Amino acid sequence: MLSKCSLAVLAVVLSVAATPARAMVCMDTSMTLDEVVDTIGSQKGCESAMKVFKDCELTASGDVQLGAAVEKKCEADFKPGLSAAQTQAYKREMHACDIKYRNKSGTMYLSFTAFCRAEVAQRYSERALKAAGQKTR
Repeated sequence: MLSKCSLAVLAVVLSVAATPARAMVCMDTSMTLDEVVDTIGSQKGCESAMKVFKDCELTASGDVQLGAAVEKKCEADFKPGLSAAQTQAYKREMHACDIKYRNKSGTMYLSFTAFCRAEVAQRYSERALKAAGQKTR
């Protein structure tokens, strides 16, 4: 069963997905939100995905999709190797982001939540890569 916060995020994502594609200027190029999501997904690693997110942020509900793309990219670095306890800790940190602005109104707070979640995933990625002796990408 989904929490109220999860339902709210899902509603925003669905409403954004249902709106016509509008172009935005990102990295000196005109792109749709879907194209930015694809650009994030095509990055070599978590760090570069986060850089695209920061460069293309909307400070509005569209950042939910961008942040989710960063989470997915970063999670590839660490999620398969997490123990049960580490998985629970990760979920707790993500939940803390979800509830941080839950009583605030305005789409900018959805953006703040998306950035919080992406930053948590980025930290976990950095730790995993450091433990494996790899450079962040």
